[in-house]
Amino acid sequence: MFRRLLFSTAVVTAVAAVSVFVFLPAGAAADNPVLQGTVGPGFNISLKDSNGAAVTHLDPGTYTIVVNDQGTSHNFHLSGPGVSEATSIEDVQSVTWTVTLTDGIYTFVCDAHVNTMNGQFPVGTATVPPPPPPPTTPKGSGFAKGTKLKGTVGPGASISLKDGAGKAVKKVKAGTKYTIAVTDRSASHNFHLYGPGVNKKTGVGAKAKTTWKVKFKKGKTYRFRCDPHRSVMKGSFKAA
Repeated sequence: MFRRLLFSTAVVTAVAAVSVFVFLPAGAAADNPVLQGTVGPGFNISLKDSNGAAVTHLDPGTYTIVVNDQGTSHNFHLSGPGVSEATSIEDVQSVTWTVTLTDGIYTFVCDAHVNTMNGQFPVGTATVPPPPPPPTTPKGSGFAKGTKLKGTVGPGASISLKDGAGKAVKKVKAGTKYTIAVTDRSASHNFHLYGPGVNKKTGVGAKAKTTWKVKFKKGKTYRFRCDPHRSVMKGSFKAA
């Protein structure tokens, strides 16, 4: 009986030791902070912290970044000192990166639409430089130079209307007949010019070149946009 009791005690002690080993993981280091990157399916890109707030500054250290890439024409590209990670432009995918961030400026962009889908944040002691001052308006009438204007859309997420000097059109002369040469460089975009008495556009399904002759009414505002992406690809000007 005494020998059996010793054996039972030894078994209980061994089980307890195993239990302690299982439920107390080795190491006491905390998990890396987790950031959430998102891009698409529309023209949006973001990087947020675990509380859902946009990342505006981070301390140096190692981070886990979970990226949800929801666009077949976008990607999420993070770059900065010692870091360059990117998803594929063509694929919808979810990826996880472990990165070490040091003092400096880091950026995240969609490589296919760098000018409109981008963000940046400083790490450590670095600071983001202030935006450049707005361009000064030269003295003069401010009207578009000449009567021949050029409208362009695509191939990326860009749309513009420029005058004979290559400057963006902000004001035109009312009652003057303008010739607008439009180049539509993308089958997924179009150029739509509209306003009082004007409603002209290229088709969305194909690339095209066309010329319009139009007059604008005094005191009215006219607009141009890509219809499928009207919230991000747009512009306007006034007739005076």
